[in-house]
Amino acid sequence: MYTLLIQHLSKHISLTNEEIILLTAAFKPKRLKKKEFLLHQGEVSRQETFVTQGCLRAFSVNDKGEEHIAQFAVEDWWVGDMYSFLTGAPSRLYIEALEDCQLLQIDRPGLEDLYLRVPKMERFFRIIIQNAFIASQNRVLSSMSQTADERYLDFIRKYPNIEQRVPLYQIAAYLGITPEFLSRIRKKFQGK
Repeated sequence: MYTLLIQHLSKHISLTNEEIILLTAAFKPKRLKKKEFLLHQGEVSRQETFVTQGCLRAFSVNDKGEEHIAQFAVEDWWVGDMYSFLTGAPSRLYIEALEDCQLLQIDRPGLEDLYLRVPKMERFFRIIIQNAFIASQNRVLSSMSQTADERYLDFIRKYPNIEQRVPLYQIAAYLGITPEFLSRIRKKFQGK
């Protein structure tokens, strides 16, 4: 279960065997069944979560009951409400398992302790937070400047395996379009 996490970290930092032992002691395994929630809106996000198996979605619900999906998370990805985790404010997100999931979690005190005991972990989290910020900024800009067709093509190019794992109405919610409009877009590109 920890192998994928170690491989993931190794993309940005190199760890000694001693550091790997400290790291695996700091992360706790968690399992979720399909449709279980990792986080509810209004709760404080107490953990950062790494996905070792399964698929989740992070979403909000507006006053009209419409869902807006902020993120999908599959193996080798992180999921959580970083704002809530860092500030202690109530989460604005729900995080739900779309499949049975195996996760590794670390809480804020554990992460702070890990930063002290394995200082290169601060570098790692700085890199992934920078990458998340860039991805978020690119998503905002594409939602303002790209057509729905372009957003869909960009989505399937960046995340080729997700389309087979999640319902199309959720992809539509991620793209900010109706499921019917997504169906028309998909038909347009089938066979091309």
